[in-house]
Amino acid sequence: MNSIRKKIKALERSTSKYDYCKKQLQEHKPAIVFCTNPRPTQAIAPILAAQDLGIPTATFIFSWDNLPKATTLIEPDFYFVWSNYMKNELLQYCPYVKKEQVFVTGTPQFESHFDSSLLQTKEEFFKTHHLDLAKKYICFSGDDIVTSPLDQYYLEDLAVSVRELNLQDYNLGIIYRKCPVDFTKRYDAILAQYKDVIVSIDPLWRPVGTSWDEIMPTKDDFALQANICEHTEFVGNIASSMVFDFVAHDKSCLFFDYEQPQLEKGIRDIGQNYKYIHFRSMPSKEAALFVYSKKELTEKVKAILEGKLSNVPDGKKWFDIVVGKEPTKASERIWNKIDQLIKN
Repeated sequence: MNSIRKKIKALERSTSKYDYCKKQLQEHKPAIVFCTNPRPTQAIAPILAAQDLGIPTATFIFSWDNLPKATTLIEPDFYFVWSNYMKNELLQYCPYVKKEQVFVTGTPQFESHFDSSLLQTKEEFFKTHHLDLAKKYICFSGDDIVTSPLDQYYLEDLAVSVRELNLQDYNLGIIYRKCPVDFTKRYDAILAQYKDVIVSIDPLWRPVGTSWDEIMPTKDDFALQANICEHTEFVGNIASSMVFDFVAHDKSCLFFDYEQPQLEKGIRDIGQNYKYIHFRSMPSKEAALFVYSKKELTEKVKAILEGKLSNVPDGKKWFDIVVGKEPTKASERIWNKIDQLIKN
């Protein structure tokens, strides 16, 4: 492993990209180079160039599954992580990292859920998005095509259950929030067929490049997401960290965990998502709700709506483990630590 890491660095230093980065850094003389994504190969050259020039470097582990499920390709001087749990993961998976290089700061991605100034009233939110005030809405949070290649059929299953419950004098709808980096047309037919119950509210992200990791959230989207969490009953999806967004609003998350009949050779079964190592962080099986069969979906939805089923108590414990116990202080801690590194 060490020899491979050394070989990567040696080869990277021989590239025109490295020379370009070094020239830019010499010209602009930054006090620190901070990389917000440790995974892209394009990040190796600027980090190495900065280190060779004596400029301190740092990175942020931006997702809860980055360490056990992905690869950290850069080796900066310092790492910013969400929680003590993530710090221990980093030290386990990257044995070349020393504990004094790792700072627990929290993550800014959940701060908006604790900022009441971002919340609209229910009436304002419903009017803005042309929703029916007489209805209760369930959020379906879409996944990317790699994680959940048959995701549209889980949305359809939820729509069928909502129609069934509406025949039982419930008055329900679905807010579909697509995955911000999913640009496929795979949901279009479902959205058209079930337009009586599904309303699509797209995330407010903007592209700064052409690849999936160059689509960035806007400040407006943090507010939009907080309002969707606040004004829906619960969220349904496949293996997403949206469980933490919703539990911050005391709302449940229902994970779909069954195969679709459209599953065939070459299509990934979503069940493996729940076997990934980052799901071992769950303090108990009650930290999230699971539906294991299409046949039980309607009754599960009904039980959540009636308050008979909830993952909120243990979900909050899971939130504390993964996100940390002071989620509102992340941005402040990150800036303070950057300032401290610059001064030192």
